[in-house]
Amino acid sequence: MHVLVFDSGVGGLSVVAEMRKLMSDIYITYVADDAFRPYGEKTETQLKERLPGLLKIMALAVNPDVVVIACNTASTTALAEIRAALDIPVIGVVPAVKPAAQMSKTKTIAVLGTPGTVKRKYVDKLIADFGNGCQVVLHGSIGLVDLAERKLSGQDINIDDIHVEIKPMFLVEQGEKIDVVVLACTHFPLLMKQLKEAAPQQVRWIDSGAAIARRTASVLNKQTLNKVPDYPQTALLIGGQENVTRVKVFAKFGFAKTVIL
Repeated sequence: MHVLVFDSGVGGLSVVAEMRKLMSDIYITYVADDAFRPYGEKTETQLKERLPGLLKIMALAVNPDVVVIACNTASTTALAEIRAALDIPVIGVVPAVKPAAQMSKTKTIAVLGTPGTVKRKYVDKLIADFGNGCQVVLHGSIGLVDLAERKLSGQDINIDDIHVEIKPMFLVEQGEKIDVVVLACTHFPLLMKQLKEAAPQQVRWIDSGAAIARRTASVLNKQTLNKVPDYPQTALLIGGQENVTRVKVFAKFGFAKTVIL
């Protein structure tokens, strides 16, 4: 079973970790679009123009059984266009609004994503369909994406920087009642320890990684699978920079090779 996992940067590694927990024999090719990051600052038009063609080229190059778009911004913006461009299953990431709303005791939750995600009509529809009567605070942060990238590049992360990024989420009206936060960006679970430390109040943090892994396993079970490549599992970085620490991080997530494209 061969899965292509795609993200704007290292965020998709949080999904990769869940896939490897669930499927010990999975073969993954990772693609990071470093050249166009951050997606959260890009327009809907820009993403729809870039992503279908890019994913089609990458899928033809590596011949996976399934493509996983491990990026909330890309999934909530261009998933239909990507699916139309490919002839294999494409799985997107959906912010975990439904489970968050079900577990909230205060009926107040937050969706923490990139500005590009939290402004999408797709997220509004999720809240309308699955909000379960909860008040929902939407908060966008590009800074957290950068901090996650810096962390996985070996740089030290200042907890005060995390605090600055998330503090406004708790200062809005009813913000003190937030008891569940949806991590609607795959980069953010990589900062889980720092987020818990920086939060001004006790909350539960949830993401979609485990659910995406289960969905991927279900789709693969219904597929006629291609032969797994005989070369090492590889991370392909589009427009990326040479970084020894980052190579070591990808290796920890099961990628024996990192290639700059």
